[in-house]
Amino acid sequence: RSGFKGGDKDRTGLSEGQRETLCGEGFSTGFYADFGKNTEYGRTSCGNGSFDYQSARSSRPDAVMASIHEVIKNPGKGPVLVHCMWGVHSSGALSAMALVQFCGWTEERAKEYWNDARNGAPCSGGCDQWIDSKFSNFSVDPKLKISNEQQAAICPK
Repeated sequence: RSGFKGGDKDRTGLSEGQRETLCGEGFSTGFYADFGKNTEYGRTSCGNGSFDYQSARSSRPDAVMASIHEVIKNPGKGPVLVHCMWGVHSSGALSAMALVQFCGWTEERAKEYWNDARNGAPCSGGCDQWIDSKFSNFSVDPKLKISNEQQAAICPK
């Protein structure tokens, strides 16, 4: 989960250099959640493999959950980065949904995580309403279950 220092006001997303750096560090996939209107998406190659940069919507989390599941099931794949304009709202919502999907957290606990992690950042229309609207389009996908051993390896206590 990440964002841009000072926000991404031009909505250009990760630069080619940033994508190359993430690729070199072993990341396999990155998602820009909700704001990448002027962003160039696609695959960046590096000596270690490639980094696939995609758009995402916190109101439609299926692609992000499927990508995370693929990494969990295939440990040779690199981690997944989910970021948004500030690293607060949308990337946090998708991270909270991943905790429900893969770690068995309750929706309530995940929303508390999201609320704590936004560090008081305001939400248009109110924060409870904002996160509730994102979770209204989310449900646990039984096809994306992981083992207890995988949960022990990746999930916070």
